[in-house]
Amino acid sequence: MGFVEVLRTALGWLELGLPEEALQELEGLTARDRMRRQALELKLVAQMKAGRWNAGADTGRLLCMREPKEPRFFIHAAYCLHETGDTVAARNWLMTGPSALIEDPLFHYNIACYHAVLGERKQARSHLRRAFSMDASLRRRAREDDDLTVLGDLP
Repeated sequence: MGFVEVLRTALGWLELGLPEEALQELEGLTARDRMRRQALELKLVAQMKAGRWNAGADTGRLLCMREPKEPRFFIHAAYCLHETGDTVAARNWLMTGPSALIEDPLFHYNIACYHAVLGERKQARSHLRRAFSMDASLRRRAREDDDLTVLGDLP
């Protein structure tokens, strides 16, 4: 099976909610093909859906190094780091991303979560306000986000 066919099959497994099968499918690629951007992106999504946070953090950081201007890779890598319990590393990694992150509501939302978990409430509230002004639908998510419960009322 060729590269494109493997990616399609792996994507099909993901669409069926079977991330472990998607990861297994990607392992069938050659070492060189496994390092291609499309394969790494699919691998990262599968790792996140499978709750493989350490592996996802590694894949996400690799994508960041290869594509340093791609904001979403920094968001995903930081999220994986946070899910491993290393919120300081998540905050720090996210802050190393490209300047385009400042225009992304998920950057502000996620960094607010990291600040909140770390007890930095003022910074958390400031970033939440910015996230909500950019994407009002995030307010609904924030009401149910355990990371933000330390803030009490949302800004």
